[in-house]
Amino acid sequence: MYYLAGMTQDQIARELGVSRQRAQRLVARAMADGLIRVRLEHPIASCLALERELKQKFGLQMARVAPSLPEGVDPLTSVAPVAAKEVERYLSSDTPLVISLGTGRTLRAVVADMADMNCPEHKLVSLIGNAAPDGSASVYEVILRLADRVKAKHFPMGLPVFSKNAEEREFYRGLAHMQTPFELARNSDVTFVGIGQIGEDAPLFVDGFVDRAALDDLLAQDAVGEIVGWVFDSNGHYLEGGTNARTNGVQVNPDRNPVICIAAGKSKYMALKAALKGKLVNGLVTDEACAQYLLG
Repeated sequence: MYYLAGMTQDQIARELGVSRQRAQRLVARAMADGLIRVRLEHPIASCLALERELKQKFGLQMARVAPSLPEGVDPLTSVAPVAAKEVERYLSSDTPLVISLGTGRTLRAVVADMADMNCPEHKLVSLIGNAAPDGSASVYEVILRLADRVKAKHFPMGLPVFSKNAEEREFYRGLAHMQTPFELARNSDVTFVGIGQIGEDAPLFVDGFVDRAALDDLLAQDAVGEIVGWVFDSNGHYLEGGTNARTNGVQVNPDRNPVICIAAGKSKYMALKAALKGKLVNGLVTDEACAQYLLG
């Protein structure tokens, strides 16, 4: 009744005509006497094996693989809690850290899954602006949400995602109040980012940060993905010119610190494969399906 039918102990007590305490003891005795054997049917060991293979194949410093969910279920439901634990692990450090973050739906889901913490010793800094050309802010901006949850000092990037041209970008970068966020972002102790695909469903296009002409130009240059607004091709090489000449943000550098990418879902596969090929990130949190794709 308890292990197969999923009945509560109260329901079992009523069914058998005994007290709840008696039903509780019967359930416990079934386990103690070996009548019930609990076994985790999901081959969790396969997730650990995939982590090892990902680290070996792509030279990653860390990899976490969450169990895949049934078709039609948002993979972030599985990946976000695993990624949240990684962020919490860094925030639990006694050593003051600078943690830089991208933005987007994935990271917002990660923050939503995090526990409340009190981390005034750490600093959070955004890697990119979050304003669209019309001045509206992205609903997927995360640094304010995270700072509120963990009580850490934060440094948002108060800029549009893209400048109108390279000259305007240099003007923004020269503003006095932007020097601290840029410096912190460049020299952070750890970086957490999502990844965006380039296509008709590109977040940059759907959310209005680039127009049709800019998207077509990116596609013509073999663009497949972007990390905090910096667009790269299928070989994992950042494009020259185009929107990259106007991006108001800091390009991640895995040679300086851990750059952990959190991604899952078929729409991310090509972009993630290219990013790993080009060694644009050196840490990964994903699910089984994505890991199996990346490993071929």
